[in-house]
Amino acid sequence: MNDHRRKSPFPDHRDPREHSGRSRLPFDAVLTDLDGVIRFYDMSDVAELERAAGLPEGATAEVAFAPETDLPLMLGRIGKSEWADAIAAGLARGHGLAPARGRELGIALADSKFWADQTVVGLLRRARARVRVSIVTNATPWLDDDLALLGLNSLVDDVVSSAVLGVVKPDRRIYEVAAERVGAAVDRCLFVDDRQENVDAAVALGMTGVLYRRPDDLEAALGPVLG
Repeated sequence: MNDHRRKSPFPDHRDPREHSGRSRLPFDAVLTDLDGVIRFYDMSDVAELERAAGLPEGATAEVAFAPETDLPLMLGRIGKSEWADAIAAGLARGHGLAPARGRELGIALADSKFWADQTVVGLLRRARARVRVSIVTNATPWLDDDLALLGLNSLVDDVVSSAVLGVVKPDRRIYEVAAERVGAAVDRCLFVDDRQENVDAAVALGMTGVLYRRPDDLEAALGPVLG
């Protein structure tokens, strides 16, 4: 069973930033999504395989990220191999693709190249000098490996992964756990995400929400912290 009850990175909610003027800031913590805000994918290899298989571009992602295929992965109930099998089954049902070809596409999607937007990384590093920063993401079970590949292990104070917690956004519990683990009241959190429903859920809890579209959105929201 997944257990989110990890020891807080801030014993007794104390942190060196406690005495750096945080009380004058509009928020004490930044909770940010990963994909679509910090991390982005190169889907060219998948698109090439789709063309070779006679599929429309994007067909694999449409199957892979449908709730019935995607949710068990985000909840940590299946791994990469099982996800690829589920994608293959969906492509067989929807497009008549042979299982072996569908599985190849599923693995290619799971192993897609990715990169971090260095402008966003820089903004978060600057913000972390004054407030706590946490990644809150609907993630795969191999998230830690991905963060290491991106060189982001030291970017944030905490990471809340749906695959570990067993709860996905926009369930209110993932937001509450994220705030608790960085020692911030929910109404003192800035939440950043590229999906409106996730931002709306955070705002309903009392957080300040930012719908992310470009780095300027984040920079504007962080203005009081960046000084």
